[in-house]
Amino acid sequence: MIEVKNAAKSYGRLNALRDIDWKVQPGEFWGVIGPNGSGKSTLLGLISGIESPDRGEIKLAGRPLSSYNRKELSRKLAVLQQDGLPPVSFTVREVIEMGRFPFQDWRGREKDGHAERLMQDIMDRLELGGLAERPLSSLSGGQRQRAALGKVMAQQPEVVLLDEPTTYLDIRYQMQFMELVAGWQHEEGLTVISVMHDLNLASLYCDSLLVLNEGSLAAQGTPSEILVPGMIESVFEVKSHSVAHPDTGVPQLLLQKATGKQAD
Repeated sequence: MIEVKNAAKSYGRLNALRDIDWKVQPGEFWGVIGPNGSGKSTLLGLISGIESPDRGEIKLAGRPLSSYNRKELSRKLAVLQQDGLPPVSFTVREVIEMGRFPFQDWRGREKDGHAERLMQDIMDRLELGGLAERPLSSLSGGQRQRAALGKVMAQQPEVVLLDEPTTYLDIRYQMQFMELVAGWQHEEGLTVISVMHDLNLASLYCDSLLVLNEGSLAAQGTPSEILVPGMIESVFEVKSHSVAHPDTGVPQLLLQKATGKQAD
């Protein structure tokens, strides 16, 4: 589905990404992790087509990403940023309808006429029906993020890119959001790539993890292969213990408090 070949990106003297090779198969859920400044958002920017690599190539469904026009790419791929949607005056319904842009003609019309039913199904699924006519400016952060997800769902993409989607959400809304994404992914067979800071959340929901460090690919594998104390210390420079989740068995990290001697 997605192939990143020898991709590199620099900003002036800063080498944001160095020679990244990575393949994502259809239907996989990948988490991209790493310290701040490791190149995670830059990689997502290259895959989304927002930016172009200085060297190397990105392919989507066997075609160079650069060969897609805007509407073609929007039918294949959707992006949700960490801040979702700003608190503007558009209503929830209007925002979700914006996701239908790739399927509309120059007059904003669709041929098959199923859009209205799709909008209603999305609002029902995300429990947004009672908020449909409310402006985003009147919603909580969690509600706005659900509306942003609704807009992405309305695109009916094959690939979804999430850039730290739970950053500004409390624990309840983090879990709710990830459950909604995971349920959608399983039902539709979506390919999902999500930049994540919460490693325990990544372990709960991602099939595989890509680890970036200082712009380079440090490791890739399942959460059980990646979330081990040695890897966490070498990449994040913190000591940890790994324990199995009592319900799923996936690894969960417990951070080890630094002693005064270690802190020095």
